[in-house]
Amino acid sequence: MDLPVMPPVAPMLAKAVKEIPDTGHVEPKWDGFRTIVFKDGDEVELGSRNEKPMTRYFPELVEALRRELPERCVVDGEIVLVQGGRLDFDALQQRIHPAASRVKLLAEETPASFVAFDLLALGDDDLTDAPFAERRRALEEALAEASDPVFVTPATADLETARDWFERFEGAGLDGVVAKPLDGVYLPDKRSMFKIKHERTADCVVAGYRWHKSGGVVGSLLLGLYDDDGRLHHVGVVAAFSMARRAELVAELAPLVLPDDELATHPWGEWAEAQAAERASSAGATRMPGAVSRWSAGKDLSFVPLRPDRVVEVAYDHMEGDRFRHTAQFRRWRPDREPSSCTYAQLEAPGALEVGDILPLRG
Repeated sequence: MDLPVMPPVAPMLAKAVKEIPDTGHVEPKWDGFRTIVFKDGDEVELGSRNEKPMTRYFPELVEALRRELPERCVVDGEIVLVQGGRLDFDALQQRIHPAASRVKLLAEETPASFVAFDLLALGDDDLTDAPFAERRRALEEALAEASDPVFVTPATADLETARDWFERFEGAGLDGVVAKPLDGVYLPDKRSMFKIKHERTADCVVAGYRWHKSGGVVGSLLLGLYDDDGRLHHVGVVAAFSMARRAELVAELAPLVLPDDELATHPWGEWAEAQAAERASSAGATRMPGAVSRWSAGKDLSFVPLRPDRVVEVAYDHMEGDRFRHTAQFRRWRPDREPSSCTYAQLEAPGALEVGDILPLRG
């Protein structure tokens, strides 16, 4: 591979703001894997946000990119997966699998798409020092004939349209919008764009905590919501505390810690008991809330079970299935709320929309 911009490249990032700024360019914020595509003839490499190649996991997309992209180019975008008319991040995560046979099967059963939103190189030209307005025009021209599953993201210069997208597109699983200065150059690993995401609040039961990686203090609180049948589901974590506050939480939560002989009374007792058995035998255990996965290999994500008696108000952006898509933010304790009242019914549901209303998907 011989391109004017060579892998690995750390993608340019966005900083969070509350309102959509009038930069002259706003586009949807896609919920997938940020990816930079390097293509030199038949050679295609997919670089991830952490600069590690993802090429082997998406063979069907590599083939499509060979067909739909210019002969030699470097394109910044997002790998997404659409199921039931919505973006499905959980299904996308399953695409990262070590077994080649499983990768092949998933490529057939849950094929991915690529949404392009920036052009870093074309032919022998390095475009990273060109203003974004020029790069966007070049991207639209270069991918003018591209078709499903390769797309150029929609964009608008109109703030009212951007605000409409922010509200409506969430129904298809998107998580906000991104505003880009038209005169900005491409700055790898710099927060030079602006992202605007939804923020809502929910009252959740605190049913456990994990230790901080440094040891001896609380790392994150495990959050739960009750369904209509009265079952407490693990929905995410809240983790942004100062070190002093983390230490205080150990003492504050100590009266709620369940001893091993009471684990069966915990809503997640099967996971807690498996964890206790693992400690005793050093054998493998079934997956528990936040257990080690392909994304967290090597991290200790075991948890300390708590009596589910405390309620916390957290801020979150949106749901992915029945869980918070990202780490929630602590707002306040809610001693006035009964844990049993913390149900899914309190969550705001976005309006119905399909990805096909945003992108020209076949079928």
